[in-house]
Amino acid sequence: MSNNTKLSSREKLMTAAIDLISKKGYSSVTTQEIATSAGLSEKTLFRQFGTKQNLLETAFDHYHYSEEMAKIFNERLVWDLQTDLTLICRTYHEIMNRNRKMIMISLKEEDNLPGFRERTIKHPRQLMEVLTNYFKTMYDKGKLIETNPELQAFSFMSLNYGTFINHLNAGSYFPDFSLEDIIKEFVWLFSRALTP
Repeated sequence: MSNNTKLSSREKLMTAAIDLISKKGYSSVTTQEIATSAGLSEKTLFRQFGTKQNLLETAFDHYHYSEEMAKIFNERLVWDLQTDLTLICRTYHEIMNRNRKMIMISLKEEDNLPGFRERTIKHPRQLMEVLTNYFKTMYDKGKLIETNPELQAFSFMSLNYGTFINHLNAGSYFPDFSLEDIIKEFVWLFSRALTP
């Protein structure tokens, strides 16, 4: 989330909501607190979002990774497995770490908000779809062995998500491994296993 002072009122409200809800929990934060923290009126919050849940859901959609990741798949791939997977991994972790507070909210609150689970799962599903299509295209280009592309996409995403979760609470259960070393190992393993 941006620290830019030229944020729109919507962005100010979304940022304030994520900051407050990550600290206090969804049920403990009022719309008045969010509006005050954003330097706006509660009336503006309701006019922009209608409800606190809609505000949180909009913030989640706005700041999550699917749009940025789709841009990588559409504009930055070079169709070299090692290069592309490295870019995908680094970008994924950059976005997830930038949005740590939001991810923590989604893990804590998904059972407390009707429909929120479906909203939070949308982004990983979109990433899995584009990653699956990438593996299919790499196979069609003769740059990947015959495999189950959806299973490979899921496996690749699971490794990255597990690494992110391991580091989520400002610590690590495996502190001897840097994120860059882990990314290099993932990419090397996948490249070696999937290259003809």
